[in-house]
Amino acid sequence: MPTKNVTDASFDADVLKSGQPVLVDFWADWCGPCKMIAPALEEISDEMAGQVTIAKMDIVANTDVPGQIGVQSIPLMVLFKDGKQVAQKLGAAPKGQIKAWIESVL
Repeated sequence: MPTKNVTDASFDADVLKSGQPVLVDFWADWCGPCKMIAPALEEISDEMAGQVTIAKMDIVANTDVPGQIGVQSIPLMVLFKDGKQVAQKLGAAPKGQIKAWIESVL
C-alpha cells in the first residue's frame, strides 16, 4: 500500500478520524534526511498494511497542521491513534528502527 499524501484540508478525515493508527511523516522537498527515510516508509507501509497507515505531509505546502502540532524540525514522524497523538520520533533512522518503534507504540 503506497504512503498517503495528507494536507491541512484532509488531515481531520485522513488522520484524526481514521479507523486505524496513522503515522504522519512531516517532510519537505529540501530535506535530505526526509528523502533518505522515504523508501523505508514505503516498505513499512506495505509490510504493515492493515495495522497502520503511513501518511506524508509536506510542511511547505501545508502550514496549519504542522503549526498546531509544533513541528520545528524534520523529518518528524508522529503516530496518531484514535484521533490523538501518541508518540513522535525526530530525525532519520534505519527502516528496522522505525518499524520497531511503530510496533512498540501500537
